[in-house]
Order: sequence, then structure tokens, then C-alpha cells
Amino acid sequence: MTDDLNAPLGRGRRKADRQRLNLPWGRIGGTAVLAFALGIGAWILFVDDPLGGRPVAEVAVNTQSIPNPIIEDVAPTPIEPAIVPIDAPNGPSIITLGANAPVDSAGEDLGPQQTLIEMTEDGPLPRIASDGTRPHQAYARPSVSIESAGGRKLIAIVVTGLGLNDSSTRQAIDTLPGTVTLAFAPYGQSLMQLAGTARADGHEIMLEVPLEPFDYPQNDPGPHTLLVEQPPRENLEKLHWLMSRMEGYTGIINHMGARFTASAADFSPIMEELGLRGLSYLDDGSSNRSVAPQLAQQNGVPFARALSHLDDNPSGPAITQQLEVLKAAADQNGHAIGLLSALPVSIRTLAEWADALDQDSYLLVPVSVLTNIQG
Repeated sequence: MTDDLNAPLGRGRRKADRQRLNLPWGRIGGTAVLAFALGIGAWILFVDDPLGGRPVAEVAVNTQSIPNPIIEDVAPTPIEPAIVPIDAPNGPSIITLGANAPVDSAGEDLGPQQTLIEMTEDGPLPRIASDGTRPHQAYARPSVSIESAGGRKLIAIVVTGLGLNDSSTRQAIDTLPGTVTLAFAPYGQSLMQLAGTARADGHEIMLEVPLEPFDYPQNDPGPHTLLVEQPPRENLEKLHWLMSRMEGYTGIINHMGARFTASAADFSPIMEELGLRGLSYLDDGSSNRSVAPQLAQQNGVPFARALSHLDDNPSGPAITQQLEVLKAAADQNGHAIGLLSALPVSIRTLAEWADALDQDSYLLVPVSVLTNIQG
């Protein structure tokens, strides 16, 4: 009693209150947390609502592709080459290809022929048809033969480097006689279309293939050049890419390549491939070390060799003089092959010279007439 009277006012009551409220708060809190966790687990377990009550919207999905009209409007129309044989009396068939395919008398499209085409990852490659028809035969322009020329001298001229410049290429197609052979470089953007136009105009066409010269890479023939001392597979892959750039050609002509054509080990797989695909090979005559004649004979490849480049001096009078030299060679041998580049002056000079050529003594012929299997 004395202690209670001596204590400060109210202090004794608060101590008693603390003694009465001394509860196990830690265990109470732990029990509450455990109950909350068990409640959440039970909700997840028994309530099928994985999104936890979040708003959900259902959208129908169409798995079929819907064409984009804008893309269809601006996309270029792919060129579908139509390859159609036209019967030619007393000569090989000529096949035109391109957007303007031949039609029959009723105006009906004769449709594409795929027997001479092998579709690959690189694109279309020439091949021998199942009936044995070879591209160098099927795509040859009908013409007289050496035997049926009646003693006239035969001259074949090949214009090279076409397809790189649309203007000069169309000039060659439009102004040169159809008996002039046109050789296309494999890099033009409109190559397939231009080659088809040349075929439709009656020209025989060839493909230029870049081969390694002695001063490579200082003198570079272009992308996908075939190189010496490379695995044959790599060179063949390059060749397939080059051959797939256009269609309708009788064979290939080398672009440069003095070093490559002198290497039998590197050149042999290429010539074998040409034989297997029914193509011919025209040597540009720039290298006396070329083993092309021997390899062509071994692989059954129709072969010819050009006498000279006629426009090393690209002027009208100089080109005309070289054309007369070519005539003299034809007088001596009965036939001759010359090359011209796709320069406007070269095309113009050749067109004028061909127009004035004495048809009683000379005939301009496609190069396939002078391309024979070596025997």
C-alpha cells in the first residue's frame, strides 16, 4: 500500500495493463502469414483463372496468307521464258524464247518447252533433252552448211560484251543481220529479257564466261571468275551460276582466261560439264597456249576458234580494214571467224560492211555453222 501511495500518479496502472496484454504476437503473426499463403495456393489450385482476373480479349486469327495489294502492284512481273521450237527446212531447228513466244496460225500460244532446261537452286541450266537433243543443235540458227554453200566463203562474226548496256545491245539486235552471233556477258540486269529479244529477232546467242588471265586480279574479268588451283567443285558452282543467268544459248565463249585455258587440270572439269550439257565452246583466239581444242575433242564438245579481235583499234576505218583481213582469211581457208566488241562504232561499222558484202562470193553465217566436233 505504501508503495502504491509513493509511486507517481498512473504509473502503477500502466504496468498492470502491460502484464494483462502480454500476448504471443510473434506466433499470431506467423499464423496469419501461413493462412494467407495457404489461401493463395488454394485459389490457384481450385480456381481455373490463370490470368488472375486480368481483362481478356479474344481475337480471331486467320492462318491463311492474305496477299498485299500494294506489294502486288509494285513488284516486277517475273519473266517466264517461253521456249518453242520452229521447224526449219534443211537445217537445225531454231528456238525463240522470251516474253513474245511464237503463236500458231490461230493465234494460240504454243506454250513453253522445258525439255532443254534443268531447274536448280541457281536457276535454269541447259541440259540434253531425253530424246538426245542438245542445246547447241536446238538453239542454232538455220543456215547453209559448208557443203551447201556453193563455193562461197563463209564468215562468222560474234559480237561480245552484250547485255551490259541496254542501248548498245538493242542497237546490235536491231541493226545487225540475224546471221551475226551475239554473245552476252552474264551480269546485265535485263539479261534474260535482252537474250529473249535477240532470239526472237533471229540471232544465235552465246554466253561469255570469265576465266582467269595471267595478271589476275589486277586484270579482273568480273564476279564468279573461274580460277586456277581451285577445287573443281568451286569452279563448277561458279559455272552453274553463270550459266543460269540466261537461256537459249548454243554454247559459251571465254572472256579473257589465258592462264585458265592453259591449265588442263582446271579446264578439264569445265569442258566435261559442257559436254554433259550439250553446249559448244568458242575460243576467242587470244592465247596460243589454250588446251581447249584437245579438251573439246576428249569430251565431245563442238569447238571453234576465232581468228582475231577486229576492233582492237576502235575506229571505223580500222575496223573496216580488219573485216577485209577476215575476208582474206576466208578466201584462203574457205571460212573464218572474227570477234567484235559491243561498241557503237563497231556495231555501226559491221552493219554497213555486212550490207555491202558481196553475197555471190561470201556469206555471213552464225558461228554454229563453223563449230564442229573435233575428229
